[in-house]
Amino acid sequence: SHVLGWYFGFSPVDPYVALLSSNGSYGHIVGFPFELFGVVALLVLAVLAATSHDFWLAFLTPPAWKAIHMSLYGAFACVVAHVALGAMNAPYNGPLVLVVAASVVLVAGLHVAAARKGFRENRGATLQNQWALVGSPSRVAEGRGLVVPITNGESIAIFRKDGRLSAIANACAHQNGPLGEGRIVDGCVTCPWHGFQYRPEDGVAPPPYTERLATFRLKIQDGLLYVDPRGNPPGTFVEPLAIKGAAQ
Repeated sequence: SHVLGWYFGFSPVDPYVALLSSNGSYGHIVGFPFELFGVVALLVLAVLAATSHDFWLAFLTPPAWKAIHMSLYGAFACVVAHVALGAMNAPYNGPLVLVVAASVVLVAGLHVAAARKGFRENRGATLQNQWALVGSPSRVAEGRGLVVPITNGESIAIFRKDGRLSAIANACAHQNGPLGEGRIVDGCVTCPWHGFQYRPEDGVAPPPYTERLATFRLKIQDGLLYVDPRGNPPGTFVEPLAIKGAAQ
């Protein structure tokens, strides 16, 4: 409101009316109502700020809460469009148009490349006698995780700690963060989003926290790593699998 009062300080039109009616050339970059993108971004971010509390996380459940907060990407796109189109309304904006277009293509290309790389690295496992084939144990780096997609959109995170392998559910109990993209810190699997931690052998968060994750059995047969997609109850201890002598 303060900014609008300054921006339309000498206009006889109400500032909020002027905000949405000053530019109306929807078919051209110059004069395009870029303010609308800013309004949408502001509303989305207001909703995200209002629901950024553990009460709403528990009330909505982590999957629903996460789906709502994924709209952050839409708000980011609206902010970019708002600022870029607003700047393009200035005279002599030819170079700026090229820079914005090139930046959009570059960022979109990087996202596509990252998605393809992740798809190749985290390809789904093949079921064999109820066990899912993961591949060579060397796919799991020391102190790191490997995401193994299974059925119904679920996935398992396999970690190597001190040369031994353990498998837990990939979704963090806090906000469904991708645990498989995290690493081992102080002996615990650490979520890359907010730092929540779980012991890899039983999926239990260290005291005083009480979160628990499902665990999964692993085996090595003929030098290949397999995981049982039938998860154990949350907090079930599973002896870490030694990989000494397995094909690397």
